[in-house]
Amino acid sequence: MQEEKRVSMFDNAVKQFDRAASIMGLDPNLREVLVKPKRELIVNFPVRMDDGTTKVFTGYRVQHNMTLGPAKGGIRYHQNVTLDEVKALAFWMTWKSAVVNIPYGGAKGGVTVEPSQLSFSELERLSRRFFYEIQVILGEEIDIPAPDVNTDGQVMSWYMDTYSMSKGHTSLGIVTGKPVEIGGSVGRTEATGRGINICLQEAVNYLRDKGKLNKKDEEITVAIQGFGNVGSNLALTLTEESKMRLIAISDVSGGLYKEHGFTAAEIRALMERTKNRKKLLLEVNEEGYKEISNEELLMLNVDILSPCAMENAITIDNSKDIQAKLIVEGANGPLTPEADEILLSKNVFIVPDFLANSGGVTVSYFEWLQGMQWDFWELEDVRKALHKKMTSAFYDVIKTMEKYEIDMRTAAYIKAIDRVATATKLRGIYP
Repeated sequence: MQEEKRVSMFDNAVKQFDRAASIMGLDPNLREVLVKPKRELIVNFPVRMDDGTTKVFTGYRVQHNMTLGPAKGGIRYHQNVTLDEVKALAFWMTWKSAVVNIPYGGAKGGVTVEPSQLSFSELERLSRRFFYEIQVILGEEIDIPAPDVNTDGQVMSWYMDTYSMSKGHTSLGIVTGKPVEIGGSVGRTEATGRGINICLQEAVNYLRDKGKLNKKDEEITVAIQGFGNVGSNLALTLTEESKMRLIAISDVSGGLYKEHGFTAAEIRALMERTKNRKKLLLEVNEEGYKEISNEELLMLNVDILSPCAMENAITIDNSKDIQAKLIVEGANGPLTPEADEILLSKNVFIVPDFLANSGGVTVSYFEWLQGMQWDFWELEDVRKALHKKMTSAFYDVIKTMEKYEIDMRTAAYIKAIDRVATATKLRGIYP
C-alpha cells in the first residue's frame, strides 16, 4: 500500500489555494495577506459536571478574513477538534462565502469534546461558557457563528441567549441556524443538503450538454456517504425532487444498499430514526436492503458519489478504486489533494466542497438578514433565493473553468480569490 504523505489540514487547504493563485497570477503580496488568518483565539474554560467535579475544556475561534463583510462559520463539538482543523475550515469559509457572492468573510470554531459523553445539562453549561469566553471577538456585524458537527438549533439557542443576556436585549443576528420559533429561518436545516442537490443536478445538466453523460435521470445511480444533517437532507431532496436512483447511504454505523433505490418515504423514516440518536443500521430487516461498509459504499459502481461525512474520506489509498464519474463533495475536505489528482487523471468530474455545500452559509445569510430586519420570509421564497444563488455560483465557476481549461475546484478558488483580492485592493491596507 502506498503511503500518503501526512500534512496538516490547513496545509492541504493552502496547497489548493496556491495552485489557483499561481494560475491566475495573483500578486505575491496579496497572496501573503489572503493566506494568513486574521485572528486565532484559544480558550480554556471550566465546566461544572453533574457529579460536582469541574473539567476544563479547550475551544477555538478563528477568523480568517473579513474583507467582504462579517466573519461567518460554524462551531463544532468533536473529540478531534484542533487549531489546525479550525484554521483550515475558517480558510475554506472565506472562499465559500466569496464563491457564492455573499458579503461575508470566513471563520470557524470548535470545542475538543466528545458530546455524546455529556448529559443535556452538561452540554448546556459547556455551550454557554464557551460562547461567553469567545464573545469578545463576536458580534452581529463582526462574527456570526452557526451549527456544525454535533451542534444544532438547541446549541444556537443557548448561544443567542447567553449573548443577549450579556447585552441586555435580544440579539437575533448573533448566530444563525436557530429554531424558527426564536428568529431562525425556515429552510435553514435543509439548506446545505438542498444546495448540494442543486449543484448535483446542474453538474448532470452540464455533463449532458457536453456529451459526457448519456443517461436519463431514472438510469443514474447515486451513493451518499454520511447521514447527518447534510447527507440526510441531500438524500431527501434528491429522492423527492428527482428520478435518479439513490442506491446507497451510510453513517458511522455502516451503510445500506438498495438496488432499486430508496424512496423519499424510506429516507424520512431513516431520518426520524437517526434523529433519536439511533444508528442507521438499527433494526433494518426489511427485504431489499443489504448492509455494506462505508468503504464499500465509496467503491460502488455508481454514476454519482457524494461524500458528506468527515474530511479525508477519499485518499491516495482508495481513490484508485472509486468508480463514480461525478463526485459532489458535501463534507469539507473529503478528498485529499493526492486523491484529487488521481481522480482528475481518471476524468472524474468533481464539484468542490466550498461550492457544493455553500447552501448552508447562503441561507444563514438569509436568516441573518431576516433577524437584523425582524422580517421573516416564506419557505418558497428561501428556496427560490437559494436556487438562484447556487445556480449563479455554479455557472460562474464553470465559466472560469472553461476560460483557464482547469478543474472545477481550482476554478472555484480562482473565482473566490479574485473577489476577495479585488475587495482587498479597493479597500487598501490601513494604516
